[in-house]
Amino acid sequence: MRALDVAIIVLFLVGMPLLGVWIGGRQRSATDYFVSERRISWWVVCVSVVSAETSTLTVLSVPTVAYGGTMTFLSLSIGYLLGRIVVSFVLLPKYIAGNLITAYGFLGKRFGGGLQSTASVTFLITRLLADGLRLFATAIPVKVVLAAYGVQASYWAIVVVLGAAMVVYSFLGGVRAVVWVDAIQMLWYVLGAVAVIVVLSGKLPDGWFSAAADAGKFQILDFAANPFISPYAIPTAFIGGAVLSMASHGADQLIVQRLMATRDVRASQKALIASGVVVFLQFALFLFIGVMLWAFYKGANPVKDLKLNNNDELFANFIVQDMPSGLSGFVIAGILAAALSSSLGALASSTVTDVYQKLVRRPMSEAEVLRQGRIWTVVWAGLLIVFAGLFASLTRRGNPIVEQGLSIAGFTYGALLGAFLLGLLFRKAKQTDAIVAFVTTVVVMAFVILGVKFVGPEAAATLDFSAATATSKPLAYPWYTPMGVLVTLVVGGLLSLRHKGYTPPEVDEAVSVKAA
Repeated sequence: MRALDVAIIVLFLVGMPLLGVWIGGRQRSATDYFVSERRISWWVVCVSVVSAETSTLTVLSVPTVAYGGTMTFLSLSIGYLLGRIVVSFVLLPKYIAGNLITAYGFLGKRFGGGLQSTASVTFLITRLLADGLRLFATAIPVKVVLAAYGVQASYWAIVVVLGAAMVVYSFLGGVRAVVWVDAIQMLWYVLGAVAVIVVLSGKLPDGWFSAAADAGKFQILDFAANPFISPYAIPTAFIGGAVLSMASHGADQLIVQRLMATRDVRASQKALIASGVVVFLQFALFLFIGVMLWAFYKGANPVKDLKLNNNDELFANFIVQDMPSGLSGFVIAGILAAALSSSLGALASSTVTDVYQKLVRRPMSEAEVLRQGRIWTVVWAGLLIVFAGLFASLTRRGNPIVEQGLSIAGFTYGALLGAFLLGLLFRKAKQTDAIVAFVTTVVVMAFVILGVKFVGPEAAATLDFSAATATSKPLAYPWYTPMGVLVTLVVGGLLSLRHKGYTPPEVDEAVSVKAA
């Protein structure tokens, strides 16, 4: 790495937090801090949503998917778009019209504070683990860049600096700073991807596109793959991807908080649906880079032939070794941008609104809520840094901990989304029914994810509940959320049959108003 590249990266790490503080301005209330008084333009929120769901692993790994296979990963984003459409018209009106601060406030109104707190704590734990891993993944290219410039830094030191950069603009600027910085960072890494395509275009031989097409590299739909073990088989990608997107964008406060910052329901719907289109185009962009890298390296095995530690280093290796000075630093900064989308505001809002206020059991002033929001922003930043450092300490070359970490959401997403759907579909369901169904789902999904394997010819013949072997394959991860939703609805629905004369709170209120 040249000095110019390192200077660009340092400028990015220092400039983005300062820009966020400037954009965020002074926060006048808790509502301003958590949802920016609901006055952010829908297109800014749209870009922020895409940035929030994009991590360093996405940017580095998606090109590798096409390099070693085809572009069937794109079929999953079609399912993502379908799921967003459902959330836009089923869940978002409940959140926006209810003037809620968190998604779990809906569960509190429908069932009670017990389930609201249960769902919120589940979100907090899931997000802590997932974003701790995400922060560690961000530290990987930083360490590579510093080593190339002769600076040996520990992962702990790097994650502390990255965590500090996130907490500065989240603490001072609130969700407005987070959303705008997200939007700018997404544009940065997309421009970086375009720069890579331009550079690669000048390095590829004539006829590479036809050769890639003949090799099947541009295949998008896979009708032949086993839907139980392949995440890109048509039923898996469309159904599993849709339900997974419903959970991640309708029951995860990280995304919902951004959508609540829009002016009204229609604006939030436009932001969410448009984000599905943008994600499709983004995935197509990075998959196309993967095909171009396949042509550049002539399909060489990244580990055996190129002597890399693992396949996911392929894209980073090209950036560092083959990009011109200046552009290399710009693209690396873009990769960092894909991972520095802050979840601290979502964690703080959920903690204060869904947990802390339930524990103190007294009205809190706007000033006190705002103060607690900032305190918990710092607390969660510290916890994320600790967990990122632990991932760095426990993860070794070739260790599957990272892959397991990426499936963390599978344990809880089905229970979270299932709780929302239970409240909408089963009007007689009470809080106890929902909590029992919620806990049961988490236990069942832990058993499925950790213990259920497919064995036999092409891992398709028989289910095996023993430890994984070289020939066994787990259930494709897009099925985790639909299965969890089904368990929640079946258990909660059956338990609700006990309450023959019960009507939920919102129905009682409607009847009272009508009678008056």
